[in-house]
Amino acid sequence: MSQLAASTHANAAPPRAAAPSPTPAADARALVLLAALALASLVFRLLPLGIEPRAHSALAIAAFMIACWMTQALDHGIAGILGCFLFWMLGVARFETAFSGFADTTPWFLFGAICFGLMGSKSGLARRLAYIIMQRIGYSYPRLLLGLIVSNFLLTAVVPSGIARVVIMAAIAMGLIEAFGVDRRSNIARGMFVILVYQATIFDKMLIAGASSITARGAIERFGQVDVLWSRWFLAYVPCDILVMIVAWRLALWMYPPEIAALPGGAEFLRGQLKAMGRWSSAEIKALVLMLVAIGLWVTDFVHHIPPPMIGLGVGLLSLTPRIGVLDAEDARKVNYLPIFFVAAAVGLTNVLVQTKALDIVTSGLFEWMKPHITGSIWSTMILYWSAFAYHIVIGNEIAMLSTSLPILMAYAREHAMNPLTLGMIWTFGAGPKIFMYESAVLVVGYSYGYFTNRDMMKVGAVLSVVTALILLLLVPLYWPLIGITR
Repeated sequence: MSQLAASTHANAAPPRAAAPSPTPAADARALVLLAALALASLVFRLLPLGIEPRAHSALAIAAFMIACWMTQALDHGIAGILGCFLFWMLGVARFETAFSGFADTTPWFLFGAICFGLMGSKSGLARRLAYIIMQRIGYSYPRLLLGLIVSNFLLTAVVPSGIARVVIMAAIAMGLIEAFGVDRRSNIARGMFVILVYQATIFDKMLIAGASSITARGAIERFGQVDVLWSRWFLAYVPCDILVMIVAWRLALWMYPPEIAALPGGAEFLRGQLKAMGRWSSAEIKALVLMLVAIGLWVTDFVHHIPPPMIGLGVGLLSLTPRIGVLDAEDARKVNYLPIFFVAAAVGLTNVLVQTKALDIVTSGLFEWMKPHITGSIWSTMILYWSAFAYHIVIGNEIAMLSTSLPILMAYAREHAMNPLTLGMIWTFGAGPKIFMYESAVLVVGYSYGYFTNRDMMKVGAVLSVVTALILLLLVPLYWPLIGITR
């Protein structure tokens, strides 16, 4: 079990027992696995593949980093820093490129998100919001879970950042978990968090709202020379949105059967708890104002054009400001910064692959294999979907994955008289399902709260990846032509 986020939100949930220290046998197995991964990467580097040496070395180190993340041979953050160091030490990239992820907005957005979670928990705001929501929706776990899932989807249209939505929903989810009186590794906590976080990544592809779908839209219009309408994109995925919400809800209840089916005491308990909390404290009011400021700015970004990461980090820093915020330096010292290192390393990895031209090798190799199978038939939908799914495992950064591959796909579509919009939408959607944490900063943010493990994400991600593939297999030939999207 990874301990990446063991202390990130130490105040954000009821205390849990300390994790047992690794045994000597476990340490030995981890060391053997790490040595095997390093040896495999070295063998790959020595293979006579005819690749330019720097690009070959970059691919070998990238393979080592990704394998460490997949197998958890090392903590995700430590493995990431090690990979960046190897890029620098072995002369594959200059220091400013190898560690360029630390100058990217994403890891610092994550820091702002961590501050949000601590702020909601320490002030008591998360618990109060949870009680108020349960009074409105009901106090059974299935009903509350469905309410969270639907709310998460509706937020996608107004909050353009997956990380921001996770932050907003996490504040409510933490309060609900505390209200049920269960710890962070209970079925209630794991099921609630893993579904909410996974949804935030996949809904970004079903609406032109997040950075990845906006990037995809621009590439399809520019290189495919077709108009991409927000309304048509939305209509194309409405059936999938509804089905995924239903399946995700049932999946969470099946995989993580709740220890408590309904809140003990029901409505009377909620009234009693709210009465016991008394009037709103100054800390709660400050936390609420700061969160409302962030949400208001996220919702109105089309007016002021302030980037979502700037808003998240800015409000997070305000929460640490004396008299204005509700956190202090001691709270900041308790934060586990390894998730931030992990995200920064993943961004740096992509930048190194781009600079060394190693990414071009991966992309061209993928499309050379894939092109003969893109024929316009129903099965080419699955080829595109699963190829995008696999390519995203190699290239963890969604923006880099879409921006480097869509131009090639659009050129192929035009050369072979195929609809660039159809191919581009399938390919973009294929980047949505994920099974590994490093594939999305949104997943890392959710993971950093410490309520679910990498194994939980793999299980849920694997099932929902297959489900969305089957849904897409029906939508493309049967529904999309009805709204003007043809093959």
